[in-house]
Amino acid sequence: VQLQASGGGLVQAGGSLRLSCATSGLPFRNYAMGWFRQAPGKESEVVATITWSGSGIYYADSVKGRFTISRDNAKNTVYLRMNSLKPEDTAVYYCAADVDPALIRSGRQLYWGQGTLVTVSS
Repeated sequence: VQLQASGGGLVQAGGSLRLSCATSGLPFRNYAMGWFRQAPGKESEVVATITWSGSGIYYADSVKGRFTISRDNAKNTVYLRMNSLKPEDTAVYYCAADVDPALIRSGRQLYWGQGTLVTVSS
């Protein structure tokens, strides 16, 4: 199983980025997906999760109204659209997969991939 995140970069505060996570070796349609982030010196934080059908979505309060998670089951890919970025959003972002989104929210997901770095300058 591979989860490959991409789309990170350097952006000014107030800007936008879209992260993608392409998966392989995973029955994608059967799995909930999510994003979590790790900032230097801080604990990891679950940012968003989405159920296999897309009907159930969770956002951390810190990103609610600014970030949007979505998925394309035909492409085995999950996305994170990030708007109105703030310096405190700076972190390495990872995508995660599990059949139960609650396990992703609790940091006990079955799979996760290498991250992509997002840096927001003030």
